[in-house]
Amino acid sequence: MTKKDTMATKTDTELMKLLADTRATLRTERFSAAGARAKDSNAPRKLRVTIARILTEKRARELKAA
Repeated sequence: MTKKDTMATKTDTELMKLLADTRATLRTERFSAAGARAKDSNAPRKLRVTIARILTEKRARELKAA
């Protein structure tokens, strides 16, 4: 059994890379859904939740440092 990988265990650079990748994926998902029926209609919601978790962890680290 592996340890659960959370946002708190990632470094700042890993969070920024994950944020950029997730936003790009959401953007492509949003525009590809306009042309055809999406395979996973819940995927954009999952991506937005992931983005929110990343931004929350980033903000918590900023407040902790200050």
